[in-house]
Amino acid sequence: MAYVFIQIFPEMAEIQESFSEHDNFLIALEHQAYLLALMGLCLFYGLEKLIKSARDDERATPVKVLNAFSVHLTSFAVYNALIGYLLVHREDTQLSGLLFYALAIGLHFLVNDFGLREHHQHRYHAYGRWILAASIVVGWIIGLTTELSELVIHGLFSFLAGSIILNVLKEELPEDRKSRFLPFMFGVIAFAGLAYLQ
Repeated sequence: MAYVFIQIFPEMAEIQESFSEHDNFLIALEHQAYLLALMGLCLFYGLEKLIKSARDDERATPVKVLNAFSVHLTSFAVYNALIGYLLVHREDTQLSGLLFYALAIGLHFLVNDFGLREHHQHRYHAYGRWILAASIVVGWIIGLTTELSELVIHGLFSFLAGSIILNVLKEELPEDRKSRFLPFMFGVIAFAGLAYLQ
């Protein structure tokens, strides 16, 4: 949560500023970066609702459940590949910034892993986790070998930011699992402190 507010939101503001300086009217729209983030949030929210309804449907056939798992796994594989790709194209190339990013994203992956393992159990444990781990590496390799324009990279980051925000809210502030306020606040304060130290 601290990473979203202290790192992602300021980066979104910088990206919006670079969009608004562009000559193309469609790119220079007001709040373009935030619109892309909203699209990322909505797409992942729609996928989550689709998957949850298939999983909770008592009449769901094994094929329908497997299809829901496949859609969920594919969406997170693309999500992880985007994170891997954007790791190569980070604006902050200082070691402290990269270590902070690695810590934040590593913890985020851990939380996502817990949620996916809880939802899909043996399928996720058997092969889903390996596919998601490989997708990060695939994204990183694509980032090393492919150069996109800064505009496209900013758009991808904005889109990804929206989906990160949704996953943070969904997995780190769960309604249906036990959560406690004091450990949450301790984590936010500790992580925010690390952000200001780096």
